Amino acid sequence: MPTERKMRSVEQLRQLIESCTVVISADYTGMSVGAMTELRRALRDKRVEFHVVKNRLAYLAADAAGRPLVKDIVQGPTGLALGFGEPVEPAKALTEFIRNTDNALKVRGGVLGDRILTEKEVASLAALPSKEQLVARLAGQLQGSLTGLVYVLSAPVSGLARVLQRRVESMGEEQAGPEFSDQEEGS
Repeated sequence: MPTERKMRSVEQLRQLIESCTVVISADYTGMSVGAMTELRRALRDKRVEFHVVKNRLAYLAADAAGRPLVKDIVQGPTGLALGFGEPVEPAKALTEFIRNTDNALKVRGGVLGDRILTEKEVASLAALPSKEQLVARLAGQLQGSLTGLVYVLSAPVSGLARVLQRRVESMGEEQAGPEFSDQEEGS
């Protein structure tokens, strides 16, 4: 019979799995308590929670949350990084932590929506630019295209304006020419 503590753990994990956008599984074997604290602190800044889970409890929570694919990435000593914002952030944060600390943490895989991600796919996800960067790139490309369109559309009007301006100037010179020459003759 499950204990009250285990039932609370399953319920808490169920709520987290239900509300997260991405789950990334990692093997934490060989990490010190200090390194684990440092990892959690680094992830917390990115709106990512890291929980060391017991496999059986994680299976129960995944089933209760209606996300059975999570069971496929829970094997052996497992820590789950649960992201609640952009799906790219947890992958980037874990990859960055591993690279910067040269730690024993190893990413195993992940679940994004209804899809299981391999270790390589999680690494590819980490390499993607953030949503803000993608929006900025798109805005820049749209602005460049719109600026080009404005120039193309305004070119005929500008050309007509230049032709008319030259005609006005030439008409002014034609009128000024004889008057100026009359003044010279009268002097």
